[in-house]
Amino acid sequence: MSQNLIEKIIQRFAVGLAEGQLVHSGDYISIQPAHVLTHDNTGAVMLKFKAIGAGRIANPRQPVFALDHNVQDHSEKNLEKYKSIENFAREMGVDFYPAGRGIGHQIMCEEGYVLPGTLVVASDSHANMYGALGALGTPVVRSDAAALWATGRTWWQIPPVTKIVLEGSPNPGVTGKDIILTLCGFFRKDEVLNHALEFVGEGVSRLSVDDRLTIANMTTEWGALAGVFPTDERTKDWFRWRKTVLEKRTSGRPSDHPRINTALLKLLESEPLNADPKADYAQTLTLELDSIQPVVTGPDTVKTFRGLTAAGSENIKIDKAYLVSCVNSRADDLAAAAAVVKNRKVAEGVEFYIAAASDEVQQESETRGDWQILCAAGAIPLPPGCGPCIGLGAGLLGEGEVGISATNRNFKGRMGAKSARAYLASPATVAASAVAGRITSQADRYPQTIRAKLEIPAPAGQKKPSVAVLKGFPRSLEGEAVFCTQDNLNTDGIFPGKYTYLDDFPPERQAEVVMENYDPQFVRLARDGDILVGGYNFGTGSSREQAATALKYKGIRLVIAASFSETFKRNAINNGFLVIRQQKLVEAMKSAFHTDKHTLRTGWTLKIDFIRSIIVTEEKSYAFDPVGTAAQELIAAGGLGKWVSATLNVNDNTKEM
Repeated sequence: MSQNLIEKIIQRFAVGLAEGQLVHSGDYISIQPAHVLTHDNTGAVMLKFKAIGAGRIANPRQPVFALDHNVQDHSEKNLEKYKSIENFAREMGVDFYPAGRGIGHQIMCEEGYVLPGTLVVASDSHANMYGALGALGTPVVRSDAAALWATGRTWWQIPPVTKIVLEGSPNPGVTGKDIILTLCGFFRKDEVLNHALEFVGEGVSRLSVDDRLTIANMTTEWGALAGVFPTDERTKDWFRWRKTVLEKRTSGRPSDHPRINTALLKLLESEPLNADPKADYAQTLTLELDSIQPVVTGPDTVKTFRGLTAAGSENIKIDKAYLVSCVNSRADDLAAAAAVVKNRKVAEGVEFYIAAASDEVQQESETRGDWQILCAAGAIPLPPGCGPCIGLGAGLLGEGEVGISATNRNFKGRMGAKSARAYLASPATVAASAVAGRITSQADRYPQTIRAKLEIPAPAGQKKPSVAVLKGFPRSLEGEAVFCTQDNLNTDGIFPGKYTYLDDFPPERQAEVVMENYDPQFVRLARDGDILVGGYNFGTGSSREQAATALKYKGIRLVIAASFSETFKRNAINNGFLVIRQQKLVEAMKSAFHTDKHTLRTGWTLKIDFIRSIIVTEEKSYAFDPVGTAAQELIAAGGLGKWVSATLNVNDNTKEM
């Protein structure tokens, strides 16, 4: 059977497959990524690592630690935290990059941890960025990172894959940032939520690697779990350039870099990994690049966008401008901004903050003279790393202020006060706005109509094979459906934030407060052994694990929903709590029950057959993606931590024998 590019990369890094087994969307599998990045959250992962009884890292070459988030905090407490992470890295033999070296995602690319055809994960949502270099980059949660340190393995359910066809060439002045902002704003109804994306088409060859890094990075904001570009001549040229840069570290002598070296370049010249001609995709989305103009999105969301001509007519005055973060602070971004502000000054009353994605980027920008031009115009430099983008350090938005930023997120309150308004745009637009004192551009006339389309093929209707059920995993489950009717039910609704950081909050207390913010009546209505049925995007929002564990401790057997937040799903399964996606069953309940109630006991008995992968009601049966061995192992063990502990014990006993 044919495979798309996502499936082919995963095939390389899947472990425990049956002989001849090909992996496809929907499969639960065990994976062994090439690398896993953690940043300032390394300290939290260290605690989980120790809690599961691990004493050493299974493969010290797999993890990478890069301190990048709170680098402006020089308090004794933060410095002690950073030192403990550095000491742990040294003790375990893990590659470590200190505060000031740069943002972890940029380092992963610069230092060759991200290579075409590889699977690279990070305990950070912008791991998608690695797809620009032909790798499959995707985020994991902290429990996964701890499991990877201890065993080298974790699990993944291969998501639906969308093919993104880019046609034509972008107009002059249109950047990768404008392309991804257009995609986020034009297709804003969760069309690619929890999908992996493959970018193809003639338009891809017209995009620089920097443009691809920006687009792949922000597929996260679009709702995708990965955004992968092909390995073409531009990709190969980028790695040739990186080899030259790395050789300069050794005064021009041939580089013996462990990853970007002559052997890699020879490998890239061989036939690259490509999708099979008849590969299956969940849908195909086509965008004509010459129909795009420079855009601005916001405030407070990437789903509201308009062309700069329209935005300029609104006369939106700004207080702060930002050219920082992992998405748009590379050398070419800084050069584009410098070209705009050269021989000009930042407008009075406006603060313009700049930070390079890495110290190497800043050095290159200084060599070109762009950094000096920006500073001479009045830009305020910050150290290489994260900062205002995540609400840390200097330059945050104050009450009622307006900011325009080349970052990737503009959620309300993320960059400062909740009453502030944040807009997103390209580096050139941010720079032009900084000197004008309002959102503006030097853009010429552009097309006003975006040409794009979405095509969804008819279901193939293939019969799914019977599933082998492991010892300890149920062959079937039965329970009454309790229906939580709201779509986009967030983790604050499921488990209130005020309890999240109470360390002494036992399971019985979690069960007492579950759904408190969503529906105070839930605790009274829900019974032990119920099956919760939710709506679309169940568990969106914060990554708190308690949103899953509180439902488990309440006695809910499992959750069925039309779709899930991927983070909620990972946290649930990592805690031994099963979730199943079944859209048609949810729609049937929405049609059957017209109610204003948030929680409803339906009287429907659901029988779940895990061998045949179907949910049976009195009226109908509904198929779901088979629960594979990787997920069964975690559920049977009681969660990822217990599975890791058991695995470590087995390995230790084997060594003793």
